[in-house]
Amino acid sequence: MKINKILKTLLFLTILFHLIPQLNFAQQSDKRSIFVKKITDPIQLDGKLNESIWSQAETATDFWQTFPTDSLRSTNETTLKLLYDDTHIYIGAYAKGIGPDFVVSSLKRDFSARSNDNVTVLFDTFRDGQNAFLFGVSAYGVQREALISERGVAVRGFNLTWDIKWKATSTREGEAFTIEMAIPLNSIKYPEGSQKWGFQSYRYDMQSNERSTWSPVPQNQIPINLGFVGELVFEEPLKRGKTPVYIIPYTNILASSDFSDSPTNKSLSVGGDMKIAVGNGLNLDVTLNPDFSNVEVDNLITNLTRFEISLPEKRQFFIDNGDLFRNFGGSREAVPFFSRRIGIARDAEGNTIQNNILAGVRLSGKLDENWRLGVLSIQNQEDLSNSIASNNNAMFALQRKVFNQSQIGAFFVNRETFGDYEFIEEKDRYNRVIGLDYNLNSANNKWIGKFYTHKSFQSDDSEGNLSAGASLIYNTRIWRFTSKWVYVDQDFRSDLGFIPRTGIIKTGVTGSRFFYPKKGKINSHSIRLLNFTWQQKNLDYKKTDHLKRFEYAMEFKKLDRLEFSVGNQYVYLSNPFDPTRSENGIPLPSEIGYDFNEWSVEYQSNVARLFSFSTELSYGTFYNGTRFSYQGNTQFRIQPKVVMSLLWDYNQVRLPDPYPSANIILVSPKIQLTLNKKLFWSTLIQYSNQSDNLGINSRLQWRFAPLSDLYLVYNDNYYTREFGPVFRSINLKLTYWLGL
Repeated sequence: MKINKILKTLLFLTILFHLIPQLNFAQQSDKRSIFVKKITDPIQLDGKLNESIWSQAETATDFWQTFPTDSLRSTNETTLKLLYDDTHIYIGAYAKGIGPDFVVSSLKRDFSARSNDNVTVLFDTFRDGQNAFLFGVSAYGVQREALISERGVAVRGFNLTWDIKWKATSTREGEAFTIEMAIPLNSIKYPEGSQKWGFQSYRYDMQSNERSTWSPVPQNQIPINLGFVGELVFEEPLKRGKTPVYIIPYTNILASSDFSDSPTNKSLSVGGDMKIAVGNGLNLDVTLNPDFSNVEVDNLITNLTRFEISLPEKRQFFIDNGDLFRNFGGSREAVPFFSRRIGIARDAEGNTIQNNILAGVRLSGKLDENWRLGVLSIQNQEDLSNSIASNNNAMFALQRKVFNQSQIGAFFVNRETFGDYEFIEEKDRYNRVIGLDYNLNSANNKWIGKFYTHKSFQSDDSEGNLSAGASLIYNTRIWRFTSKWVYVDQDFRSDLGFIPRTGIIKTGVTGSRFFYPKKGKINSHSIRLLNFTWQQKNLDYKKTDHLKRFEYAMEFKKLDRLEFSVGNQYVYLSNPFDPTRSENGIPLPSEIGYDFNEWSVEYQSNVARLFSFSTELSYGTFYNGTRFSYQGNTQFRIQPKVVMSLLWDYNQVRLPDPYPSANIILVSPKIQLTLNKKLFWSTLIQYSNQSDNLGINSRLQWRFAPLSDLYLVYNDNYYTREFGPVFRSINLKLTYWLGL
């Protein structure tokens, strides 16, 4: 198929899908609503709701189940009351259980709702169904806050890395717990003069294995889905709040040893961040000499594919409004901006190493309920000893809401070298990408789609360089169908993006059917069929990959899950490849197609139990050999202070001589100790013979003031083939949130 025909087809589909699903875009006509009274009397946060003013608040109750069904009221009472004044919104919650033994897995902030008795609220302050702020409190008063993006249709739109200052307390009495929250209005964004917000609350009742929401949500959706929120109505329009300014300085004392060629290094570094609210919708973030030594280390992953694997962003500077920058393009094929690229670089030998950031600035947020803006610029430091240039990394993004709940967005990404470096080739002096995306969303998320076209520019290279895609999802309680088409030109390039491979056309469909038995131990079960094909442009559109799979999954009323799958995969190797990545291993020859089958069974127990585990067993042919895989994770809790876990991933790859066979092992034990709500200690050990690494990360954190911490972090890394130390460091880092 000619490229111009492909692009014309894409344009036609874009216009078509602009129009058809809008017929189903009406919002819920029976939307729930709660009135919020304005107060002047003070509220003491003690988790008791004993102030007389609480009796004047309207009550939100009669929650609906989302598990085990979505057609009944919750069995245990949950009630909410909301009040507000000129500076805060207050939430009081009462949650009744079946006994006093509430499940709380940890005392550390940002807990998982799936393993804690908790009540959570979320606010869609711009009422646009796109983004929201989430606040949750466990039965023991542990707090969590999160940003909701991508309309909350999937877990990837839920980000717990976001931090702000707010307060919450709880009390437990008999078979119930009570929560009080005070959330500063200037810590969240909202339109000045607004009187209505989108609102939702949900509860995880771990004693009864029940999940419930205030505004009903279908069982096949997740509770944060913004297509099903109700609304809260303030007694008076909200005034413009005080514009907060936060300065977050840090001091870091580092002692490290690089055993390859460097003596022990001791250093003192200082730097910090500044967060400034611009109006009621935008944030200005500034960072100077940032240090991320306190960020949790990445989990090692066994990779048997031919392609790079992406890892999640954990650095606070990139989190707020992060979806505005990262959600262009196809999430698996061609993402034009991937913030993990910033702060790392390749040295002259092609090794990936850390590259210091000098400074950065970012302006992001909502201009109003229809427009969002994102501007980012970060300068990295030159490293002449490793042939790394100083680059400016920048992105501009603009998004407009259209057709009620859909969005159209445009962006510009630029990576440009500053200075004249002999080791930089002309083609690498800059890389630019522009693009246009349309995200289709119906109000109830019955239809979801994405259509995009991007183009890259390099020095002396501006022809072609296209990336385009189209996808459409039809989603109901019992059916889910998806279709996808992606084109990535051979010369398309984004230095700040994530592009596993170029020169491909990917097409595919999936179909799922869900069943909900009225009796028995099985709460729901489903079947799913998947079929995806990849073709390579520079091989005259030869098929290089084909994936077919059948899946059958069961979810039990006790929250256990069991899944079976069988699949077939075809791979045509255009380049030699050794899936074991063995040292001196002979790679499988290129220009040969391999057809192999695999079956697997996976089980996940209820994560709320003191002892829980997940495991997956698979076996099948693999290229011209076989592969047996056994992986899993087990966890034991001494509630609520100790969590011990063990992750393992074992792959036995057997290829015929002279190609390498291998037993690939990844083992990762972890212990987390939460002595109280302010003092935390965790140690993670990761061993991988594929990456030839044994790593130890031990971190002690003392939260001596709100969002202000003292960290003591120890890192140690060893080679495993010829056992010996690689790198060792110890950090003492102090951060402090200073509000002006």
